[in-house]
Amino acid sequence: MALFSKLIAKLKRENSFAPADWAQLEKELLASDLGPTLTTNFLSAAKKVKSDNAEAALLEILSNNLALTSREPIVVPGTTTIMVVGVNGTGKTTSVAKLAALYKGSGKSVVLAAGDTFRAAAVEQLRTWADRIGVEVVCGKENGDPASVAFDGAKAAQASGADFLIIDTAGRLHNKNDLMAELAKVKRVVEKLSPINEVLLVIDATTGQNGLQQAKIFAESVEVSGVILAKLDGSAKGGIALAIESELGIAIKWVGTGESEGDIAPFDPNAYIKGLIS
Repeated sequence: MALFSKLIAKLKRENSFAPADWAQLEKELLASDLGPTLTTNFLSAAKKVKSDNAEAALLEILSNNLALTSREPIVVPGTTTIMVVGVNGTGKTTSVAKLAALYKGSGKSVVLAAGDTFRAAAVEQLRTWADRIGVEVVCGKENGDPASVAFDGAKAAQASGADFLIIDTAGRLHNKNDLMAELAKVKRVVEKLSPINEVLLVIDATTGQNGLQQAKIFAESVEVSGVILAKLDGSAKGGIALAIESELGIAIKWVGTGESEGDIAPFDPNAYIKGLIS
């Protein structure tokens, strides 16, 4: 990524950055999906940086835009229930499978609930992943009630004493109010048995500012506890992670880096910020 390496090198070498240089940097930052608000704020702060401490100062400026909320996955005694939300096409169902594989690989028992009942492909996709990973998946009828599937998943997890229940959900944005009411119903119904401990929002890193705008809709309507940044595999532009944290104030907890079940990792903010400038 190294979005700011040119700025640091020139400040160190020439102790100045011409107006044309700042204009070019602004263009590059916007193209990198940093977003207009964060770009403007960064440029304002960067223009005050002195050459003798350019790298340390820029590190601090960028780090100040990271979310302050915890990045640690929420785990509780008994069954930890995770609801995964996001727009269809973001990699939501694949992210559910990756989390299941991660926890199964660490010796935990996992139950999946295929709550995206309006998209038959999502249910079949989750069934295929579950068979491959070796975890139980609870499914319902096509176009059935997602809340009923989630509730049945909660009953199955409770009956088997599973360590984790991970619920896939619908992500149709053609009618925001209906979708948010549906997600609220899923949460309300499941919590008749046990609380939803974590709500993870999946954002596609390759969709940039469009993905960020969609994410704002979920963040406004659902109590999101963390973000899974999917498809951060080299095709994504470097600034989107910082834009998400700065604008939504929600910590990225996981990043997806490929298509296979093992391509998920905790987000390392320090390594990410250093990667932007070096």
